[in-house]
Amino acid sequence: MKALVTGFDPFGGDTVNPALEALARLKPALGPLTIVTRAIPTVFGRALDVLAQALDETRPDLVLAVGQAGGRAALSLERVAINIDDARIADNDGNRPIDQPVVAGGPAAYFASLPIKAAVQALRNAGLPAIVSNTAGTFVCNHLFYGLMHQAALRGGMRAGFLHIPYLPQQALRDPGAPSMAIEHIVQGIEIILAIAASRGDDLLLPEGALS
Repeated sequence: MKALVTGFDPFGGDTVNPALEALARLKPALGPLTIVTRAIPTVFGRALDVLAQALDETRPDLVLAVGQAGGRAALSLERVAINIDDARIADNDGNRPIDQPVVAGGPAAYFASLPIKAAVQALRNAGLPAIVSNTAGTFVCNHLFYGLMHQAALRGGMRAGFLHIPYLPQQALRDPGAPSMAIEHIVQGIEIILAIAASRGDDLLLPEGALS
């Protein structure tokens, strides 16, 4: 079995992205699961082109896309990707789409197909803060997540999802009070998610909803 893990390059004036840093530290295998990684540009459109090429080259069984979510304190497994680009800031090529579909004529939304609740439980059991998130935003993270799930629907036989991760401690220094997480814990969390996804196809029936 093979897993593809993707991570974005730095954006928004940052010189580091914890997603890309985590990719460099992942093991090449977890038991029978082979792990391959790809860097993704934080650019609307081009991110999906690079993703499609990576899928063609690696032909993975599992895909976990990883992106930075400054301000979040927990590893956040996303439940749903929506078919909208609405950028509050420009991407790394200066693009700033507003109210544009990710895929013209595509479904309004896709749900992740990884066992996200089982993974969240395993992360918490390992002492890592983790949640099921119901919004991946409307920037390039959601753009990639939606494009990934659209590819999964078209190709078949591939399960996929998206993980948002906190700032690294050095990033949080510029914003006193902002939550952060050590890179070692982020890498540990990614490996736990991959192990759970490789070991089961179903999910747990647990309450992980939000009141607002």
